[in-house]
Amino acid sequence: MEGSEVKEISEGMARIKTYGNVFYNPVQQFNRDLSVIVLNAFAKEYKPESQTPWEAGTKYDDGIIILEALSATGLRSIRYAKEVKGVKEIVANDISVKAVDDIKRNISANAVEDLVTASHDDATMLMYMCRKERRFDAIDLDPYGSPSIFLDSAVQTVKEGGLLLVTSTDMAVLAGNSPETCHSKYGAISLRTKACHEMALRILLQCIESHANRYGRYIVPLLSLSADFYIRVFVRVFTSAKICKQTLSKLSTVYHCTGCGSFVLEPLGVIKFNEKNQQIKYGLPTRSLGGSCQHCDHPHHVGGPIWNAPLHSPQFVEKLLAEVPQHLGTFKRIEGVLNVIKEELPDSPLYYTLEQLSGTLHVETPSMIMIRSAILNGGYKVSYTHMNKTSIKTNAPAKFIWDVMRIWQSKHPISKKRSVKSTPATTILGKSTDFEVSFEYNAEANPESKKLGLLRFPQNPLPNWGPGTRATAMIGDNQGDKRERNQGKRKRDTSNDSEVNQNKQH
Repeated sequence: MEGSEVKEISEGMARIKTYGNVFYNPVQQFNRDLSVIVLNAFAKEYKPESQTPWEAGTKYDDGIIILEALSATGLRSIRYAKEVKGVKEIVANDISVKAVDDIKRNISANAVEDLVTASHDDATMLMYMCRKERRFDAIDLDPYGSPSIFLDSAVQTVKEGGLLLVTSTDMAVLAGNSPETCHSKYGAISLRTKACHEMALRILLQCIESHANRYGRYIVPLLSLSADFYIRVFVRVFTSAKICKQTLSKLSTVYHCTGCGSFVLEPLGVIKFNEKNQQIKYGLPTRSLGGSCQHCDHPHHVGGPIWNAPLHSPQFVEKLLAEVPQHLGTFKRIEGVLNVIKEELPDSPLYYTLEQLSGTLHVETPSMIMIRSAILNGGYKVSYTHMNKTSIKTNAPAKFIWDVMRIWQSKHPISKKRSVKSTPATTILGKSTDFEVSFEYNAEANPESKKLGLLRFPQNPLPNWGPGTRATAMIGDNQGDKRERNQGKRKRDTSNDSEVNQNKQH
């Protein structure tokens, strides 16, 4: 320990110290605060038969057992011990000896030895070893990067109706920058769309569902969140071979237009109900999209499969809003985000953005209130999503949305130099308008969360915020910072290539 840099961290009700380069990211306090609230609501729902009024910081034999598989400093586990009501046991695991030493010291310093046990093991192997005799009520996976390698063991080790709390920070992969890598990690093709953050959530959910289905299990999402540089999902896991048959109808292929950005979802399966014999029949869809985009005549990119079922449980979100403690450091942000999530349309996957629609047509951007009013006046539903402050989530068909923009353009004509043949703009504007459109103000266009002045779309939490640098506790502190090692790497690679070419010529 001598010579190691000591950092003292206070968060929630926990006070910890770290020695050397053990991973801690202050930006993720929002993640941890929200997880505390979710676990409190889950414990109450999961163990309704308990007759004891639970308090945080006390051990209960009829309480929940939590595994934090990738604990690092132990901060999260210690916070759960001191802030979650109705806990029986928490296992704080890490593969790093140095991290586990930190965890043990922090457990002792916070006087939670009766609730938290330190574990030194490979997370995947620990879960595999526990999947038969010692399963957990809740498993928290918060890795650096992708959680995909932990999912197979996690879906087997969580108890019936138990909770998985899963984070993914490899947003570049999930948001369409590397679709081939996304397919190898998550079993789905990501696309670069304006709705990439929601698509990332839906890819992660289908990946968890896929792992669960292999063991006759399925997931029920309680809350799915995109925040800062990561996504986080909270799902319950149940067992039923019969319900697993419904999975095909919960997954869709995404057709994304390369010209105007319109999207179409095609489910992988359909469910039909026979009125005569009162039986459910599972089948495959017969409709095929085919051809080019019907709006701008450009080709499609094909992505997915993605989860097309609801991202959240409205009832659970209501419970969370009723339980948000005001002392939490990110209380205002949690309150705002949860209220926007409560307003989100549950059955309209993906979304448009205001700048996408106006930018495609090179037209003056209308106000959000006007667009939302036009959609509502057309008899359709519309909402924001917590993932984008200019989002337009709606059950209106794309044809109606483009009709809205065509009418808007007729009132605010584009300049002639913008009118170039065969572009998405000229093709869309050249098509006829089929719907009546009214921009008259609709009172419902202004959501309640905005009227209340809640913190709905917070700014970046810190300068240079992000997932941080991977901890070097396991591999040794003398490895140096990755960014420093990579300085001038491209120039060095180019120089080496030149030397190789010169040698070949000789």
